[in-house]
Amino acid sequence: MNIQLPDDRGIPSQYSLIGKPIEATPLGKDSCRVVLSAAHVVANSFTDQDPSGPAVVDWEATMAFRRHLASLGLGIAEAMDTAQRGMGLDWPVALELIRRTKSELPDALVFNGAGTDHLEADGARSLDDVRRAYFEQVEAIQKIGGRIILMASRALAKVAATPTDYEAVYRDVLAQCEGKVILHWLGDMFDPALAGYWGADKFDEALETCLAVIGENRDKVDGIKISLLDKDKEIAMRRRLPTGVKMYTGDDFNYPDLIEGDDSGHSHALLGIFDPLAPAAAYAISRLGAGDVAAFRRTLDPTVPLARLIFRAPTRFYKTGVVFLAWLNGFQDHFVMLNGAQAMRPLPYFVDIFKLADANGLLRNPDLAVARMRKLLAVYGV
Repeated sequence: MNIQLPDDRGIPSQYSLIGKPIEATPLGKDSCRVVLSAAHVVANSFTDQDPSGPAVVDWEATMAFRRHLASLGLGIAEAMDTAQRGMGLDWPVALELIRRTKSELPDALVFNGAGTDHLEADGARSLDDVRRAYFEQVEAIQKIGGRIILMASRALAKVAATPTDYEAVYRDVLAQCEGKVILHWLGDMFDPALAGYWGADKFDEALETCLAVIGENRDKVDGIKISLLDKDKEIAMRRRLPTGVKMYTGDDFNYPDLIEGDDSGHSHALLGIFDPLAPAAAYAISRLGAGDVAAFRRTLDPTVPLARLIFRAPTRFYKTGVVFLAWLNGFQDHFVMLNGAQAMRPLPYFVDIFKLADANGLLRNPDLAVARMRKLLAVYGV
């Protein structure tokens, strides 16, 4: 199968598809790693609401994608930044998303993002403002029986003056949590407003504060996801976690190494890239659990260039690549995103994603993918 694809000067050349679609192989319940896919949402393309306004979600398509993830045996990290949380998806719609996932997939492994995003960072005046915002979201999620991912807070980053402020807020918020939660350390490459989180600009200093929070509240912490795109930092922290506290990798650049692990331990997965890579992730980790490390690496290693492209700087726009692949693969009927985010990457980015997805067997219906790619090219005047 062939398609004419342009280079970055607009000059077309013939591209022949080479990939064989990965066969869906569900991950068993006795998986060797906990695997959570941070799932995207599907915008309603027929709304008359401006993209800059409140989110309008296509609920059926959004939930169908979550059923797809669950059918592969993957857990779901709900209402996270992959769902454009804080970049189009506001708290009321995020809570509705959490409710629907809990209702439709009551037996699935689901953790849900609780943050302070209904409190504008510029509107935060004190640590108590941040506490109240966290309490509101934690209470709402727990009221419907949801498990918590405690998201990083832009408001806390703004008002906290010292590491002690972070320790005090997390202590109080974790005390309100009924079960064990996953903490989330999100780097400023994903959200510039989180620069200096944990009260320090240097990793070594921030690490000590984060570890102090975990150590003081270890009975409330299932694990921590760090999204710093630096495997050495993740490994350094992983080796210092208290016994029983999991490391969930959020490193969309180095996930094969971190999930495989080393003699001193391994990371579990809570990854945005496991949205488009879901079938590859399920198959690879099933092979890892069977002791076939070579098959695990053979499946995931070639996907890393695709992941690095999708998450290239400005990293916060990675959602555009995730939703583009969902559209190519028929999980939604359009390539329209909340907040107009489909416009946040240039055409050569989409062309390269198409090629790398094909090479990795991630175009589940090549005929459909080619037809949709041609439609996108036409929009750009190709």
